[in-house]
Order: sequence, then structure tokens, then C-alpha cells
Amino acid sequence: MSEESPSDGGNRSRPDRGLRRTAELAGIAVTAAVAAVMLGFVLLYWAQDLPVASDLYAGFRSFGRGMDAAFGTNVFRHPIMWQSMATGVLVGVVAPLVGSFLVHREMALIGETLAHTAFAGVAIGILVTSSTGWNGSLLLVALGVGILGALVVQWLTERTDAYGDVPIAIMLSGSFAVGTLIISYGDGLTGVNVQGYLFGNLAVVTPEGARLMGALALIVVAGVALTYKQLLFITFDEQAARVAQLNVTGYNTLLVVLTAVVVVGAMQVLGVILVAAMLVVPVAAASQIARSFRETMYLAVIFGQLSVIGGFAVSIGLGLPSGGSIVVTAIAVYLASIVGSGFSVKAISAHG
Repeated sequence: MSEESPSDGGNRSRPDRGLRRTAELAGIAVTAAVAAVMLGFVLLYWAQDLPVASDLYAGFRSFGRGMDAAFGTNVFRHPIMWQSMATGVLVGVVAPLVGSFLVHREMALIGETLAHTAFAGVAIGILVTSSTGWNGSLLLVALGVGILGALVVQWLTERTDAYGDVPIAIMLSGSFAVGTLIISYGDGLTGVNVQGYLFGNLAVVTPEGARLMGALALIVVAGVALTYKQLLFITFDEQAARVAQLNVTGYNTLLVVLTAVVVVGAMQVLGVILVAAMLVVPVAAASQIARSFRETMYLAVIFGQLSVIGGFAVSIGLGLPSGGSIVVTAIAVYLASIVGSGFSVKAISAHG
């Protein structure tokens, strides 16, 4: 029996590593292409009355009818389905992107907190609508309240001496309590389906909501891309970042605000109760097999996209709620990653 020298093993591992990186980049490219197509549909739907856009929009509708004929369904010909899919696909990109920093900073609970804060924003919007007759978007109110809640959470974390994530837990329960009180106070004054915001519903996604998600997705991707090095620094060594005179408070605030932005956009298809799962589960799955933080982000986005598309397939095929279908699919991906990794947990490198 011949023995293998270390150099031979190293030579063989390099092609494997290159193949792995190529597969990851291909997955990211496909994900980006799908997201671009979905974002394009949102823009086409908005500008469908313009000459060139109307032809492209008609082509998209024809493509949807072809998909219905191929799969024996009656859903893809309807714009509302494409709006919901576009929103879900964009959530599948930006939620794991932001979640990668939150999970590695042990701040997974912040997503749940801001989701409950956004629910309070929806409740406030419903009360204002029923009281004044205002016809504005509830999501815009939720976005404003969510961002305000993110700033309050960051302020409490920086200013109080409470242990660990106590301020986050207080904000979580407090904001949801405020939301339930407002909903109960205004019960019967409006026909808004609150359950759709709690559990996720494809019918909740409106053209305005899809456009808002498109704009928020671009903001989140740009924000992470422009501040990636700084966010990475404070994620793995916050004390060293302070010593280096980095504006740690400012970047922490940016991170929680981006989280609030993602949560508000995602609550349309996932619901308040389940929205935090997309910030955590794809990242947890990626962490099982990734060798670096950058690779974790790549794989988390890919797994997030698989979860959304698979969840929509389950939801459409079985007539089940979209939020639960997406989250269950994400958990299935997580379990598969555990099996694929051989049940091992590896330390994540901040490089590469």
C-alpha cells in the first residue's frame, strides 16, 4: 500500500477548493439573475403603460401563461403572484445578507424584536386610517416605526447597564403589547386583515408593497457592500474596532436599521411571527459547511433563495400559507446541511 505525501494531498485539495468556489459563484450569479428578473417585473408592472414597457410586460404575462400550461396551474398568469414572488426572492437575498452579521454577533433576537415593533407600526397605521380616512401604505408607517424602534433598541443597549440582551427582550414584549392594545382598541373600525401581517399571506403583497421591497432591497445591498469591512470588523472584534477609533456606535446603528428595513419588507410574505427565521436559519445552514465569513454570506443567500422558491412551490401546490412553507423549507435545508457537514461545527474565519 502506497502512502500519500502531504504535497499530493494539497495538490488535490486545490482543484476541489476551486470547484467549490466556482459552484458558489455560479449559485450567487443565478440568485442575482433571478433577483434582477423579479425586480424588473416590479418595474415593468409600475411602468406598464409606457410604450416599450407595455410590450415587455405583455411578454412577461405570456411567459406566466406558459408556466401555467406547463405545470397545470392557474397562478402564474396573475400579476399578484409575480409581485409576491418578487418580494419573496428579494427577501431571500437581503435577509441572509444582514442575518450573517447578526448571527455571528449573537443578535438573532433583534430580528424578532424589530418584527414586533413593525407590527406595532401596522397597528398604528390601521388606527390612523380608521380615525382619519388616510389611504397611505401601512408598510410605510411600519417602516417608520420599525426604524424608530431600531434606534431605541440601540440607544437602550448603549445607555443601560442591563445584562446581555435584556433591553432587546423588553423592547420585543413591549412593542408587541402596544400593537395588540391598539388593534383591540380599533377592533371593527377597519377591514384590514391583521392575520395576514401576523402569519404572512400572498394576498398582503400589493404593487406598492412590492415596489417598496425592491427599493429597500437595493438600499440594503448597497449599505452592506459599502460598509462590509467595517461591519466585519465590529462583528468579530468590537473592542479592537473601538481601539482603532472606528465609529462602532454608528455602524451598530446602521446594522439594526438595515435589519428593521429587511423585517418590514419581509413581513408581507413571512408575517411578523416568522420573519426572524429568514435572518437566522439560512445563515445557520451556511455556517455548518462554510470555511469563512464571506463564504457563509454566499451560501446563506443561496440557501435563502432555495428556501423562498421551495416554500412558494409548497405554498402554491398545497394551498398552504407562504410564511410557514418558506420557514419549513429553510429548516429542511438547515437539517440537510448538518447531515452534509458530517455533524461537525467548524470555526469560521473572518478572511476569504
